[in-house]
Amino acid sequence: MGFGIDPEGRGRRDPLAAAQVEQRRLGSRLALVIDDLRTPLLAAADASSYLVVVTDADGVVLWRSGAPRVRHQADALGFEEGARWTESAVGTNAIGTALVERTPVQLFSAEHFENAQVPWYCTAAPIHDPIDGSLLGVVDVSGPALTLHPAIRALVDTAVALAEARLWRRHGEGLERLRRVTQPLLAGVNGPLLVVDDQGWVATRQGVAARERIDVPQEDRPVAVPGLGICLPERLQGGWLIRPRHTASEVAATLDLTGAQALLDVCAGASSWRVPLSPRHAHVLAVIADAGPAGASVERLSRETYGDAEHRVAVRAEISRLRRVVGALIIGTPYRIADDVVLTVRRETAR
Repeated sequence: MGFGIDPEGRGRRDPLAAAQVEQRRLGSRLALVIDDLRTPLLAAADASSYLVVVTDADGVVLWRSGAPRVRHQADALGFEEGARWTESAVGTNAIGTALVERTPVQLFSAEHFENAQVPWYCTAAPIHDPIDGSLLGVVDVSGPALTLHPAIRALVDTAVALAEARLWRRHGEGLERLRRVTQPLLAGVNGPLLVVDDQGWVATRQGVAARERIDVPQEDRPVAVPGLGICLPERLQGGWLIRPRHTASEVAATLDLTGAQALLDVCAGASSWRVPLSPRHAHVLAVIADAGPAGASVERLSRETYGDAEHRVAVRAEISRLRRVVGALIIGTPYRIADDVVLTVRRETAR
């Protein structure tokens, strides 16, 4: 009701044009596994009178197929390709709620907010990219409420598991291609190194026992790797070369809190850059810097940021977002400034 949705009416459907839907399909990683998602579900769609719907992470219906009679009923409801099926657009529904809760959801009849959806059941499950954990979209099976079968939820969960497994296999194939492409380039390279893909997954390791994944590499941003120290990633075809850079063995950074906008200046050898920080990120970074080599625990950061030790989940989320901005300057837990980084905090002097 707070979204302005009338349970007796119809929410904001406003479907996207066919060209916009196609553009979203082409840009979605779900296009790589759409057959893996739909094939096990569509086998019984006609006999069981249901629809198979796949949305993107914004809740926009990208693919819809299934029993013709149910498709006709869905058209009358505005449940069509291009429609945005979120809670804010159409009220409580399995797709929208699964997007919010990030977990499988099954709604039956009057559990929907709009009365027009009461004759329906909806069983939805989010699908995540196993490479980076990001939400790709939602897979949904919907049909007349009285036709709901107890096995539907297990069927949807199985389809999601198959698609995520397929994405993981494609990821492994991509790492193997990266190994083959870079092998000739590394033939004359001595010393410890890693070759990683754009998400930081390790394809090749030489002279170092590294984890399967490191921080996501960025151009001219340092990355901390156990056994290698602070490195500056070097771009390769399809990936990155990670190795110690003697010209950048130490990174000097300054957190400037004296102005209206908190700024972080970083100098790593011949490379330097400046990034603005939000007040909260600047505060968190300053607390970590003040903690010294011992580092700051999640509980300490929670107390100094939120006033108590109960916001541990929020602190971890803030650290994750902060790392996307400052890269490998922060390591741990407990969270601390990386060993090869000298961070100076510049504060206003008291008058």
